[in-house]
Amino acid sequence: MGLIDGFFGLLFGGGRNVLRDTVEVFRENAEAGSMRSAEVQMQAMRQHGAEFEVPRQGFFDRFMDGLNRLPRPALALGTLGLFVSAMVAPLWFAERMQGIALVPEPLWWLLGVIVSFYFGARHQVKAQQFQREIARTVTQAPQVMANIAALRKMRSDDVGVADTGGNAALTMAAIMPDANPALEEWRHPA
Repeated sequence: MGLIDGFFGLLFGGGRNVLRDTVEVFRENAEAGSMRSAEVQMQAMRQHGAEFEVPRQGFFDRFMDGLNRLPRPALALGTLGLFVSAMVAPLWFAERMQGIALVPEPLWWLLGVIVSFYFGARHQVKAQQFQREIARTVTQAPQVMANIAALRKMRSDDVGVADTGGNAALTMAAIMPDANPALEEWRHPA
């Protein structure tokens, strides 16, 4: 018994755990790691809370705080508004999107730079590419104008939109009822 007690005393005795101490050289103690992580989190929360302990003195401070909170909700609500307008007034929406088609690609890049810079990224645009894209976009203007004219012809609120003109076959096709097998079956059940 004395040999076994001596061996276990060597490994676990004297207020130390030689086995645990040896393992902790190769692997972090999970409990101690959790305690350190919790302390780091608490320090971060204290520092974050300390930022808001400073009272805002004037109108300008409150205005700037409010202004800094606007871009994300404005982008999200604006995008949802575009979806709603596309469902409610598709022709109105299509006309606006044709106008957006005229925006040169470098300007989209510039918008992307501004937005991504606001959210923490950086972007750079070369001047030669900017000039090429402007020239390419200007050549698209006649097609966009033709598309807008075609969209305006599709409006259903104009007088005479259903006019068949001088086409007699189209006029007859518009006033003759179509065959409706379901209606005929309902009128004359078998």
